[in-house]
Amino acid sequence: MKKLFAISALSLLCIKASAQEKGTLNYPDEKHFKNIQQLTFGGDNAEAYFGFDNEHISFQRTIASEGVPCDQIYFGKIPAPGKKFEYNRVSTGQGRTTCAYIMPDKKHVVYASTHLGADTCPPVPDRKVLKKYVWPIYDSYDIFVADLKGKITRQLTNTPGYDGEAVVSQDGKKILFTSMRNGDLDLYTMDIDGKNVKQITTDLGYDGGAWFSPDCKKIVWRASRPKTEEEVKEYKELLAQGLVMPTNMEVFVANADGSNVQQVTKLGKANWAPNFTPDGKRIIFASNHEYPKGFPFNIYLVNMDGSGLEKVSHDGGFDAFPMFSPNGKKFIFSSNRNNGGTHDTNIFVCDWVD
Repeated sequence: MKKLFAISALSLLCIKASAQEKGTLNYPDEKHFKNIQQLTFGGDNAEAYFGFDNEHISFQRTIASEGVPCDQIYFGKIPAPGKKFEYNRVSTGQGRTTCAYIMPDKKHVVYASTHLGADTCPPVPDRKVLKKYVWPIYDSYDIFVADLKGKITRQLTNTPGYDGEAVVSQDGKKILFTSMRNGDLDLYTMDIDGKNVKQITTDLGYDGGAWFSPDCKKIVWRASRPKTEEEVKEYKELLAQGLVMPTNMEVFVANADGSNVQQVTKLGKANWAPNFTPDGKRIIFASNHEYPKGFPFNIYLVNMDGSGLEKVSHDGGFDAFPMFSPNGKKFIFSSNRNNGGTHDTNIFVCDWVD
């Protein structure tokens, strides 16, 4: 889910909608994007994240027409301009998966999967019956490490309740993830081998989609914070059913051990999928705060103190899951743009221009 609105079609967390301008790769106001490439064509593709070598990515993909009815994890190398993006599946093909990250050895991928619970896709909530927009929090999710041929080599979590949204620190020492092992959705860290697990958030609400800063000293994440008696009651009742309602979230930062928590955004609506800029001084994230109806989603930059808000992307559908390559030269994200009038979400990569 990571890396949130992993709103479901793509994980637990991706809203789908057609772009207002169907054939557009790069809008005139997108001054930070140069030499944009579309990597995938068709289906729901999201949570594409760079590996440590700046060249390979992992991502999740659903495309029922190709026999992939719910998210599986894929791995590939970003091609030269004009070349086709080649990729291969590195998850088992069973259950539902989410939130993959390439390990420091560049030979393995960490991701969450429900396959031990069942080899079929877990059921999705009927939002028409619930009359609410919700995400499922499957308790069968655990975190695994697999090699690039799809063989699972290690299971990192094995506790009751949801474990997912794992990312690795740039020094290769720690994994940051979300777990419900304590009855709420909080952030935890563990060593790269799964040992030395520590809970680092404690406030009631959904803490997820977290990332380490480039220097590994800070973390950023998105969180819901129910405050009123009614909000708390609704949150707890949904959580008891394995559900969360992700329509009101803000971006937070803290030290890597969870201390010195600071709320970055106070924009209302859904602010999520945050990440750090390469210099570690700003946050890039997705948000629908500009739009009364809650859609579209675009990408924004903001200073650590919440000042200097800048709109980065301008599609009329869905732009999210932003990430910079470790060397800061490339930028990757998921979008509805150029989808031929369908609801497809694809992956785009470009050079980043400050």
